[in-house]
Amino acid sequence: MIELVIDHDGVNWNAKNEVLSVSSPTLDGLDLALEEQMRNKGLVKKGDKKKVFMAFDNSTIPQWIRQYAQHYFNRVVEISG
Repeated sequence: MIELVIDHDGVNWNAKNEVLSVSSPTLDGLDLALEEQMRNKGLVKKGDKKKVFMAFDNSTIPQWIRQYAQHYFNRVVEISG
């Protein structure tokens, strides 16, 4: 499973790790950009399926609410080659 950190900067959703970095104003667009980048980098080949876990960067939300929102916005998507 590939792991990314996801956040929102007020305009775009951003997901990144050491190898991948994608942005889009919509989650659907983020998924499409991720799929395209993974194919271009050879991380998913034709006929393959890879799961991608996106953990929300909790440091972007106020400290007082973090204790109530430990899994504020985590996602798992499956990318097909």
